[in-house]
Amino acid sequence: MVDTTVASGLIKQVVSKIEMLEEQKSALLSDIRETFAEAKAQGLDVATLRQLIKLRKKKKEEVAEQEELLEIYRRALEQ
Repeated sequence: MVDTTVASGLIKQVVSKIEMLEEQKSALLSDIRETFAEAKAQGLDVATLRQLIKLRKKKKEEVAEQEELLEIYRRALEQ
């Protein structure tokens, strides 16, 4: 059986750390929203920026395959 004193301390520590990380996450998300708002105010297209960021996270091969499929689908629609 687990010592409740040790378990209690560990649980408090873990919960406290998660709460702190959630606060940091919230602050980061707010910073990201503000950055997108600034970009929009400067005339940049936010949807395109989001798409670009998503593409940069992928491997080059994945992006190339996706672009190739997109082109195939475009051609299919033109017929």
